[in-house]
Parts: sequence; structure tokens; C-alpha cells
Amino acid sequence: MEIKAFKMDGLGNDFVIIDNRKKVTDLSKAQIIKICDRNFIGCDQLILIEKDDTSDARLKFFNSDGGISGACGNGTRCVADLISKEKKSKTVILTTQSGNLKSEILGNNLVTTEIGNAKIKWDEIPLSDKINTKNLDIKICDLNNNEHSGGTAVNVGNPHVIFFVDEIKNFDVANIGPQIENHKMFPEKCNVTIAKVINRNLIKVKVWERGAGLTKACGTAACATAFAGRLNDLTDNNTDIEFESGKLSIFIDEKNSIHMKGPVSDIEEISIRL
Repeated sequence: MEIKAFKMDGLGNDFVIIDNRKKVTDLSKAQIIKICDRNFIGCDQLILIEKDDTSDARLKFFNSDGGISGACGNGTRCVADLISKEKKSKTVILTTQSGNLKSEILGNNLVTTEIGNAKIKWDEIPLSDKINTKNLDIKICDLNNNEHSGGTAVNVGNPHVIFFVDEIKNFDVANIGPQIENHKMFPEKCNVTIAKVINRNLIKVKVWERGAGLTKACGTAACATAFAGRLNDLTDNNTDIEFESGKLSIFIDEKNSIHMKGPVSDIEEISIRL
């Protein structure tokens, strides 16, 4: 089987995109895992574009472990850029599990997407127990085995937990990430962010993504971190989230809706042989 697809990324957070609107490609979980395998094609997430009557297209996201992802901010921005070139419009509406998301193409490979409102109730994250989502009181240890307690839970299409620490480099995200992702508190697992507040308009982060592992960038993690920062009175409504390869700009409007702006790559057409 040969599949025509696209490869794109947002700050290194990369995707294989398959357009199912004209010709439907049915993929098994094993085939999705193979496509995402970096010894084959390789990507953080696989995205399927499907027809939709209420928007320009419907998106389905799959993590590299073959599991379904409820939302993907960078992936949504990438597909919005792709479809905008097709329909020759600066505005693109895409349907996801989180609802219809509006993106604006700003030029110079910059795209902004309105992600919507964050959820912070325990059963919306979801958590296994009714506890304070602003401080989960989960303990993590730094490289010197010093204990840090905290964690703010936010759902922006996916469940996230954000730990605000004094210094990111003191924490082994590759070790902490899978422990927290699979913590009994998160029945649907979670994305894990270690964050350092630089000032009220800048946070540096490292992210462990549910079902994908360490990632160069994560759009929903950026949104969740910015929202958690404001929730804890650490940041303002405009916050840049800095990854190793660049920044995403997050704006929280007067209705508490989250807007994410950042770069997308050029579009690469690829052929997949399975």
C-alpha cells in the first residue's frame, strides 16, 4: 500500500498528515505506530483530515503509541496552514474532539489558533479523586533527590499537569514524565510539563507528552502552562512559552478563551509505503 501524505512541524513538534477527504485510507494501530516510528517515517503525531459539514475539515489525532489524542494545538495550526493554501483563505475552521477551532493565517509561516476555554474541575481533567486541581500535591524529585511537591491540572482538550520549579535543568523530564503520565490520579493518563517562570510574560518549559514521550514542543502544553501560570498569579494574560527550539505566544482573552500563535514549517509532500 502506498499513501500520499504531508510532513509538517511546529517548533520541531512534527506530524505526518494524511488527507482522507477524497480517498479514505484505513490504518490499523500497528500501521500508525510504524508510520510514527523514527526508524521508518517518524513523527510525534499522525493526523487524519476528514470531510466535515460544519467546518473546512475534521481532524483526528493519533499519538506515536497508536492511541487517540483529543487535541493537538501545533498539529491544528499546521493543517490550518495547509488548507488555507488550498482554499486561498486566511481563515480556517477545523473540527476536533475539542470542538470547532478557528485559525488565522498571519503570513511568514505564522498561524494563530483559538483553542477555547480550559477546564480545571477534577472530573473534567479527569482525576480519580475529588481534590484541589490547583495543587495536586504530587511529589517529584530533582537530580539531587530533593523533593518538590505541587502540580496544577488543566485540560485543554488533553489532560495536563504543570510543575512550576526553580530550575528546569535540575529535573530529569524523561524519568519524571512517564511516572506522572501513568500516575493513579490520572485515569486517562496525562501530559507532564516542568516549567520555570522567568517573568510575568515568559515561561521556559520541557514537556513529556502522553503517548508520545519527550517532545521538542507541544501546543496544548503551552496553552495549559500559560493558563496554570495565570491561575497561580505567576503570569499575565500574554505569556510566551519557550521550548528549546523557539516560543509559542499565548493570549487569554476576556472570556478566558486561549489563543496560541506560533510558526509552522513549510509543507513537505511524502510517500509512505506499507
